[in-house]
Amino acid sequence: MKLYPHHLLVASVAGLLLTTAAFATNPLILDQFTADPTARVFEGKIYVYPSHDIKPPPDYKGRPNWFVMEDYHVFSSENLTDWKDHGVIAMRSDVEWADQSAYAMWAPDCVFKDGKYYFYFPATAKDGGFRIGVAVADKPYGPFKPMATFIEGVKGIDPGVFIDKDGSAYLFYAAKQIFVAKLKPTMLEIEGEPKVVDNLPTQGLIEGPFAFERNGIYYLTYPHVENKIERLEYASSTSPMGPFKQAGVILDESASGCWTVHHSILEYQRQWYLFYHDRDLSPSFDKNRSIRADKLFFEADGSIRKVIPTLRGVGLVNANSDIQIDRYSATSPEGIAISFLDDANPHAGWKTTFSGANSWVRFNEVDFDRGGQRSIEVRAKSGGGAAVEIHLDKPDGPLLGRVKVGQGFDWQITHSAAKRIPAGVHDLIVTQSGTEPVEVDWLSFR
Repeated sequence: MKLYPHHLLVASVAGLLLTTAAFATNPLILDQFTADPTARVFEGKIYVYPSHDIKPPPDYKGRPNWFVMEDYHVFSSENLTDWKDHGVIAMRSDVEWADQSAYAMWAPDCVFKDGKYYFYFPATAKDGGFRIGVAVADKPYGPFKPMATFIEGVKGIDPGVFIDKDGSAYLFYAAKQIFVAKLKPTMLEIEGEPKVVDNLPTQGLIEGPFAFERNGIYYLTYPHVENKIERLEYASSTSPMGPFKQAGVILDESASGCWTVHHSILEYQRQWYLFYHDRDLSPSFDKNRSIRADKLFFEADGSIRKVIPTLRGVGLVNANSDIQIDRYSATSPEGIAISFLDDANPHAGWKTTFSGANSWVRFNEVDFDRGGQRSIEVRAKSGGGAAVEIHLDKPDGPLLGRVKVGQGFDWQITHSAAKRIPAGVHDLIVTQSGTEPVEVDWLSFR
């Protein structure tokens, strides 16, 4: 997987709008660390509001090997493939009440009500402890104006706001337990005192609440450390303020060992999605995280089917683009390895190494449009010279082409004629041909 440079577009009120490569796979964003994604549908698009992990700057004096976060970006997409970075929408230095020596701009949320966008975020206050602030804008990408004070009566992190069908708004947040409070119509204050959400786990860290409603069922989802690291669980109710009943696990503990797994859930164009994060770009340090998305499904009784995390993700890939087969849907049991193109620069992406006869990778949902592409390009290298074959839909499916990779240790782009390229959306099976190992960066149909 190779990373393309950003291209500057027209400046907007939110700053310079940046476009990225077509990240239809996981992680969604490659050029920076992103975590704690809250995804919302605004103006017919998906907007994702993540937190932003950074390397400690020279003036950082906080806890070593910890989360370092000072600002927020927002990303948008209409197709879950092409993501736009709208730049920084809020930063610590703009928040009057925040401790400017702390780098603790943790998991945020954003909602729309009565013509305004309300961005909720936690930060360490000057008088100590985490508080939750609000910034307001006329557009989902800003500019956002932080309010001069935090929300009185609320002490904690990970704000998640739910707006019910009657327009009532509720603020969920975490502080060793999960709390809920009804927001006043101004969206800047709470009514009464926060209430502890009962019937949730009492042992192990619990945080990151995200609430939503579907078919009359109110779901409260949250990360919880049942064993050693967080997994995603949920509870359900007939009311946004409970009582809730524990219902199950949405996402098991990460195979990578990433300690946190903050998330959000939304429906877009009749499909539900789970947005979450893992440590894809930083396997040795889980305080530099990267956001992901996978499809989510409900059973007939309203229970949530457990999500199986993927590298493939949810976006549709155009056959004419550089198809990153290292973000595979499935692989052969042996002979496949995924590694960074450049260990010194993980943001450059990954490569696939084929090292066993007939080893293969499946890559789902490639859009050939009307078909008829005439050639296949592969960026690859092989010390002894090798070849790969590309089949349609299954390992013994129609052969689309066989591409020879010349002998050598430098990356090269090799072309081969394509055969019987179909129309529509299909899966690809990329297979090692012969016994010589070969490393593949990407392939494309032209």
